[in-house]
Amino acid sequence: PHQSFSTPLSERTSGFPEKEKVLVLSGNSRQDLHRSKRSWMWNQFFLLEEYTGTDYQYVGKLHSDQDKGDGSLKYILSGDGAGDLFIINENTGDIQATKRLDREEKPVYILRAQAVNRKTGRPVEPESEFIIKIHDINDNEPMFTKDVYNASIPEMSDVGTFVVQVTATDADDPTYGNSAKVVYSILQGQPYFSVESETGIIKTALLNMDRENREQYQVVIQAKDMGGQMGGLSGTTTVNITLTDVNDNPPRFPQSTYQFRAPESTPLDSPVGRIKANDADVDENAEIEYSITEGDGYDMFGITTDKDTQEGIITVKKALDFESKNLYILKVEATNTHVDPRFLYLGPFKDSATVRIQVEDVDEPPMFSRPAYIMEVKEDVPLNSIIGTVTAQDPDAAKNPVKYSVDRHTDMDRVFNINSGNGSIFTSKPLDRETLLWHNITVIAAEINNPKQSSRVPVFIKVLDVNDNAPEFAMFYETFVCENAKAEQLIQTLSAVDKDDSYNGHQFSFSLAPEAASSSNFTLQDNRDNTAGIFTKKTRYNRHETSTYFLPVVISDNDYPIQSSTETVTIRVCACDHRGKMLSCNAEALVHPTGLSTGALIAILLCIIILLVTVVLFAALRRQRKKEPLIISKEDIRDNIVSYNDEGGGEEDTQAFDIGTLRNPEAIDDNKLRRDIVPETLFIPRRTATARDNTDVRDFINQRLKENDTDPTAPPYDSLATYAYEGNGSVAESLSSLESVTTDGDQDYDYLSDWGPRFKKLADMYGSMDSDKDS
Repeated sequence: PHQSFSTPLSERTSGFPEKEKVLVLSGNSRQDLHRSKRSWMWNQFFLLEEYTGTDYQYVGKLHSDQDKGDGSLKYILSGDGAGDLFIINENTGDIQATKRLDREEKPVYILRAQAVNRKTGRPVEPESEFIIKIHDINDNEPMFTKDVYNASIPEMSDVGTFVVQVTATDADDPTYGNSAKVVYSILQGQPYFSVESETGIIKTALLNMDRENREQYQVVIQAKDMGGQMGGLSGTTTVNITLTDVNDNPPRFPQSTYQFRAPESTPLDSPVGRIKANDADVDENAEIEYSITEGDGYDMFGITTDKDTQEGIITVKKALDFESKNLYILKVEATNTHVDPRFLYLGPFKDSATVRIQVEDVDEPPMFSRPAYIMEVKEDVPLNSIIGTVTAQDPDAAKNPVKYSVDRHTDMDRVFNINSGNGSIFTSKPLDRETLLWHNITVIAAEINNPKQSSRVPVFIKVLDVNDNAPEFAMFYETFVCENAKAEQLIQTLSAVDKDDSYNGHQFSFSLAPEAASSSNFTLQDNRDNTAGIFTKKTRYNRHETSTYFLPVVISDNDYPIQSSTETVTIRVCACDHRGKMLSCNAEALVHPTGLSTGALIAILLCIIILLVTVVLFAALRRQRKKEPLIISKEDIRDNIVSYNDEGGGEEDTQAFDIGTLRNPEAIDDNKLRRDIVPETLFIPRRTATARDNTDVRDFINQRLKENDTDPTAPPYDSLATYAYEGNGSVAESLSSLESVTTDGDQDYDYLSDWGPRFKKLADMYGSMDSDKDS
C-alpha cells in the first residue's frame, strides 16, 4: 500500500508552498489479500488568509491509487465553499481558492472528495472528508472595549492607587504566533499616571495630587500586538480621570476683623451682619459651622450658618440699649463639620476672626418701670381719689418729658382718669364691686416733644368689697297656712343672701319687725345657720275674717358696718283637708294649677295696651299723610293716565330742534304771591294757551316757569312741575289724552274697540266719556 502524506507549509513570508501538496487516495492492495485497508488516506490542507495574488491560490492536489493516468477517473469536490470558494480540476485533482479568505470570518472549511469512473459515473473510492485550515496573519489591530473611559480617584492618593483597568482585544489567532499578544503603554498622562503593560491597569504615579490645583486629567493608552515589537498593529483609547475632593483645606477668614452697626431698636432674632470663611474644598467638605467663642457680647448675640451660602449670620438675642452699652466685641470661630482624620497633620481645620458691633442710638419711646401694674381700691372710695401711680421715663440721653393718658377704648365709661404729668390714676365715677370686680385699662406714655414715640402698659384695678349691701331673701316667699292649723306648726323656712363678699362667711340674724313682734299671729325662730322658720302662734285661722297676713322680717349681717333690711312674707289662709293639703284659697293662682298668676295677667294687659297704642299711632300717621287735592274735577284724571312708549330717532335725529338752546334761563323778578299761606279765594286752574309754532324751548320754559310762580293755587311747599314741549311741526301733533278734553270738536273713539284687548281700557274710558256728553 502507498502511504499518504502532505507536504509541510512553507515559511509565512513566502505565501506559497515549496513542494506540491498531494492528498493520496489508496485502494485495496493486490499483494495483501488478508487485510482490508481504508480506501481514502486524508490529511488537512493549510491556506494563508488575505491572498493578494492575481491568480487563483493553489490549495493542494487529490490523487487516487486507482488513477492510471489514462483519464478514466474524475474527481468531485463538495462541502463548504465547493464550486464557489474552492474549485477542483476533475482530471488532475488540483484544488484552488478563487477568492481572498479571512480567518476572522471562517477559520476552517470542511469538504468532501470522491473519485468516480468517468464513463459509468460510479465511485471507485468511498467519499471522505478533509479540512482546509486558514492560517492567520497579523491583519487586525487591537480594539479597546470603550472609546473613552471615565474614572475618578480621591485627591492626595498614594502612589500606586488603582484608577481603572482598560481592555483591548485582537481578532487575530491567539494560538498562532504573536499576532494577538497585546501590550499596553501610556502615550499621554505622565508623570501623573502609569499603566501595567500586560493587564492594562492604570495607577497613580505621583504623590499628593491636589484637586484644588488641577482637577481633570486626560490619559491616552496604547494597545499594541506582536508583543509590542516593531511592525505590530496598535490602537488607542482616552481615559478621563477626575480627582474627587477630600477635606484637606481648612476654612480661612479673608480678614481678621469685621465691623457692623446695629440700631438699638433692632428686633430680637434680626440679622446684624454676615461673615464668611473661605474653604477651597467643595460639597460637604466645605460645610462650615460658626460659633461665638468669647467676647463681651457672648450672651447678646448669636450666630447661625446659612446652608446655601455657608455664611455666618449674626443675630440679636437680647434687646440692645445704647445708653447702657454701645460697643460689643465678639470672637467668631469657623469650623469644618466633616473633618478627615487622614489630613489632621495639615493643621487645625478651623479659623477665628474678631467682630465689632457698634450700637447706634435711636429715639426710643418711654419705658414704664413695670411691664404691668396691679392696683386695689375700695368700692366706697370718694371720687377723685388716687388709687395708684404709673411711672415711665425716656430711655434716651435727652430724657424728654413724658405725658400720660388713658386709652379710652379700654375705659369706655371713663371710670378712671390719670394725671398727665405724674401718672397718678384716680377715680372719676363711683365704683361698685358687685357690678364689676376688675377694671383692665391701658395707660399710654408719650414724649411731649414727639408724641409718636409712645408706649403702653396694662393696669389691672381690683375693686375691694365693703359692706354696703343689706342681706335679703334668697327668693320671694308667698306661703299659706291652713285654717285648722295647730299652734307652733312650721309653715315656712326662710333663707337670705348678701351681695357683699365675706371672708369668714356670712352670718345672718332673723327677727320680726318691732311693730309686728307683739301683735303677730305668727312667730319667727332664728336657726343660727342663716335660716329661720315661721311658726303658727294660735290654733285656728279664719280666711273669711283675714285672708292674708303680711309678716315683716328683719334680716341683719354681722359685718362692719352692720347692714339690715326688712322683708315681707305674704301668708294666705287656705282651706285644707285633715292631712294638711291645701284645698282652696282666695288666690286662685295657688289653687288651680291651670289658672293664670298675677304676673301673667299684668303681662297680658301690657301687651293689649301696647297693641292699642300702636294702632292709634298708625291711624294718626295715615291721617296726617292725606293731602288736599291740587286739581278739583269731577273725575280723577290720574286714574286715566295711559303710558305710551314711543321711541325717538336716537342720536342721529338732528332735525327736531337745537339742543343748544336748553340752558338755564335767567331769573325773572316778578311779583310773586306768598306761598306759605293758603289763598282766601280758590282759583280754578288755568289752562295755558298753546305755544306758537315759532316759540323755542327757552321761551317756552320761561313762560311756564312764570306761570307756575304766579299761580295762586300752587301748594305752599316745594313741588315738581313738569314742562312738556314737543317742538314745532309735529306731524302727529299732541298724543296726550289730557288735552283732548279741551277740544271743541267731538271725536269718535269707537275705533279703539277694534284694536284688541290691549286698548280695551282706553275704549272703555273714552266710550264712557262720550256717553256722558250725550246724556
